[in-house]
Amino acid sequence: MWIRQIHRWLSLAFTLAVIANIVALTMQIQATWIGLLAFVPLIPLLATGLYLFALPYVGRRSGARS
Repeated sequence: MWIRQIHRWLSLAFTLAVIANIVALTMQIQATWIGLLAFVPLIPLLATGLYLFALPYVGRRSGARS
C-alpha cells in the first residue's frame, strides 16, 4: 500500500530532522529554521498515521455490513 510506504519515508525524514536539531543544539548553533525543520514531515506523518490507525476499524465496519 502506497500510504504505508509514504508513512515510512516521512518517519525517516522526521528522524533525520530531529537528529539535525539535536546536533545543532549541541553545537550551539542559533538557527531557528533547523528546529522548525522537524515540523515539515511531522504534519503529513500525522495525517498518514491517523489514516493507518483508522484503517482496520473502517474495514471492520464495512465488512460487517456485507
